[in-house]
Amino acid sequence: MGKRELDAVVISDVHLGTYGCHAKELLKYLKSINPKIIVLNGDIIDIWQFSKNYWPETHMKILRKLMKFMMEGTTVYYLTGNHDEMLRKFSDMHLASFHLQDKLVLELDGKKAWFFHGDVFDVTMQHSKWLAKLGAIGYDSLILINSCANWILTKMGKQKMSFSQKIKAKFKDAVKFINSFEQTAAELAVEKGYDFVVCGHIHHAEKREVLTEKGRVMYLNSGDWVESLTALEYVQQQWQIFQYEAKHFEIDSVEEGLLSDGEDLQHKLDINLLLQKIKLEVG
Repeated sequence: MGKRELDAVVISDVHLGTYGCHAKELLKYLKSINPKIIVLNGDIIDIWQFSKNYWPETHMKILRKLMKFMMEGTTVYYLTGNHDEMLRKFSDMHLASFHLQDKLVLELDGKKAWFFHGDVFDVTMQHSKWLAKLGAIGYDSLILINSCANWILTKMGKQKMSFSQKIKAKFKDAVKFINSFEQTAAELAVEKGYDFVVCGHIHHAEKREVLTEKGRVMYLNSGDWVESLTALEYVQQQWQIFQYEAKHFEIDSVEEGLLSDGEDLQHKLDINLLLQKIKLEVG
């Protein structure tokens, strides 16, 4: 199967370094596309929950694949989120085709797109960060329990289910928060004169036009790679939500070598140095 050519792809909330991260599925997706621009819209590496004892090889392969994209000429923007906010001290760092920023404005076919993670709208994040971190641990634990339950359901020939999505759906406050988040992002984008506003953070993929008192804007959210397994793709002047489905990726090419032995060793060393710095900061 040939790689799909994309003008841009937006991925957020991967949470590398946690049990809930679907790194294997994300790697399959990344190997199926050839984008000109990649926007990593926050919470890619989960520094909040980074553990010295848990960093699977598939998580490392995600970083190596991103580096390979850069070597091949793809421009990569890493926008910081709340779970990787430690990187904000290095914001506005530009190394060849890699850019570390807090927000981004891109012109796409004559229209302006405004990208940022979205945690600035989260009251809990702004005023009770300890509570947000506690919630993140609880969420990751729920995902781990959910994974075990789904393994049992699969063995029984039954459909998988998402505990956290069911919980969110039952609580009106959660739905209200999502609606408020989207409306606030849209209103700010209209005031700034942008055509698109692209966020992450709430783990809820979305594409819809929002009408405000001052105008209208296309609101987009890339979802996550913990539960939804979604991304945003821009091609032929159109945005679309990509939804990962295992049946479309039946050939498992994840174990295929991404680089030659020499290159692979060098990149492992480079990434290991980066991870070592994160461990020192966290520990």
